[in-house]
Amino acid sequence: MQSHSGVHYFFEGFSLIKTKGLKRFVFVPLAINLVLFSVAFYFLFGQIEFAIAYTINLVPEWLGWIKTAISFFLWPLAVISVLLIFALIFGTLANWIAAPFNGVLSEKIERHLTGQDLGDEGIMSLIKDIPRTLGREFTKLAWYIPRALGFLLLFIFVPVFGQLLWFLFSAWMMAIQYCDYPYDNHKVGFKRMQSHLSAHKGKALSFGIMVNVFSLIPVVNFIVMPVAICGATSMWVGVLKREALSEY
Repeated sequence: MQSHSGVHYFFEGFSLIKTKGLKRFVFVPLAINLVLFSVAFYFLFGQIEFAIAYTINLVPEWLGWIKTAISFFLWPLAVISVLLIFALIFGTLANWIAAPFNGVLSEKIERHLTGQDLGDEGIMSLIKDIPRTLGREFTKLAWYIPRALGFLLLFIFVPVFGQLLWFLFSAWMMAIQYCDYPYDNHKVGFKRMQSHLSAHKGKALSFGIMVNVFSLIPVVNFIVMPVAICGATSMWVGVLKREALSEY
């Protein structure tokens, strides 16, 4: 299979989620994403509205033009900031909950791409792999939390540069999150997976950036999870698999 950019593999995921026989494995991550994102959006934007109203009310009435200016600038800034933080934190939570389904979806996509029969293991395959997939998610979470806290502090206290670093960190985390499913299916360790992705940083980071960008788009972000799993698995088959398994 020809090697492409990470951007190409991400967009390929949109086609792969329509693969016949995979709808049930796509539906569960999609439903989990839909519920979590809907609840989170409702809660977070309610808090934004309250915080902006509180800030504006601190300005004296005779400075009405400043109130208008604050409202004009604070809304887009607050929305973009919340989306940047929300996309990674809630995306990570959604992936943790859907991990067993995501692993099976990745396995089925790999079989499809390599010309194998999709198999009919269904729910039994899912139940069998739950301990391993959840253990892997805990490993990723332990790696993610201390780094996320550090980048979050930069996000809050270092304007512009902090937001850029958070975006890039989020993109790298998204690459790790989704590319890890096929690695884990082949029992490649987490540290080995990180090292191997670092050797293909251009592809991995460009893939993660696309996941990040589409995670910021309301409605579209509902389908990002299954699309990213399919795209990452395609990148595994096309670029990463042979080298990763030969060196492992």
